[in-house]
Amino acid sequence: MHEIEPFYNWEKLYVAADDPRSPFYGREYNFNQYEHDIYGYYIHPLWDEIGSETLYVKILFADYDRQYVILELFGEWNDTLHNDIMYLKRQVIDPLVKEGIKYFLLIGENVMNFHGSDDSYYEEWFEDVEDGWISAVNFQEFVEREWKKYHLDYYINFGGTLEIPNWRTMKPIQLYDLVNTLIVRRLG
Repeated sequence: MHEIEPFYNWEKLYVAADDPRSPFYGREYNFNQYEHDIYGYYIHPLWDEIGSETLYVKILFADYDRQYVILELFGEWNDTLHNDIMYLKRQVIDPLVKEGIKYFLLIGENVMNFHGSDDSYYEEWFEDVEDGWISAVNFQEFVEREWKKYHLDYYINFGGTLEIPNWRTMKPIQLYDLVNTLIVRRLG
């Protein structure tokens, strides 16, 4: 698990630790010693800790003028035992919403599992973005199946055309524009 790194090819365009509007502003990363782990397995130091024992995140890109953010998630999304959505919502989403973000693009290739609970934080997040959206790109099929079981498809757009395997070859604005077009089609 320590070899799974967040996507870093956009760092010449954006670094959350250098962004005063980011919830991770001023973070320093220790590459000499791995500090965080999931179930006893150390993880790469570039993943940002949000208070959860099992879920980590990386802001890959934020554009405050266009009001979107691209987040990559890693680990186990466990609402049942660890209330991970609460940590994600309070530590990452709420500060970004206060900065005017209303389009959330979640990359989930490295989310290994999902355990659901109630949907109150998802509902709150959905209400926060009002005329925006929450999208999930490249999550595992079994994670999406669990989301449907807990009716999170009411709040999060995922599956189908939102499987975008070549997202790493795009610039952030290209990925956002593509996802926005796909969601507008779904809603229209």
